[in-house]
Amino acid sequence: MNAEILKLENQLCFPLYAAAKAMVKKYAPFLNEIRLTYTQYIAMMVMWEYKTISVKELGNRLYLDSGTLTPLLKRLESKKLISRERATTGDERFVYISVTPEGIQLKKKAVQVPQKMGKCISLDPNEAQTLYMLLYKLLGQLENKEDCN
Repeated sequence: MNAEILKLENQLCFPLYAAAKAMVKKYAPFLNEIRLTYTQYIAMMVMWEYKTISVKELGNRLYLDSGTLTPLLKRLESKKLISRERATTGDERFVYISVTPEGIQLKKKAVQVPQKMGKCISLDPNEAQTLYMLLYKLLGQLENKEDCN
C-alpha cells in the first residue's frame, strides 16, 4: 500500500475545498454591505441575467438541489428581491422565479462586489482564465460521470 497517496498535500480535493472556503470568506464583508450571503448572491446573479427562470433551471445553473434551493428562495422572497409563481399553463408543478424591482435595484450596488474581490486575488488575466477553464472542465467531468469505478 502506498501511504503517500493518503497525505493531504497529495489530494487535489483539498486545495479546491480550502480555496472555495477562503473565497467565500473573502466575499463576506462585501456581501454584508448589500445584505446577501454568498449563495444568495450567486442566485441573484442568475436572476439579474435571466429576469425569470424556473426553479429547476436555477438549481441546475447553481448546482444546488431543491433542499438547498427552497430555503434560499424563501429568504430572497422575504427580502422582496424575487417573487415565485406556479406555472398557470401546462405543468403546474413548475415554479418560476422573477426578479423584483427591488432586486433590480440591488444590482446597482452589487456591481461593485467583483471589483472589490478583484483586489483580493493577484492572478494575472491569463492565470485567471486558465483556472476558470480548468475548474469548469473538472466540474463537467465530475457532473457527467455517474460511476467512477
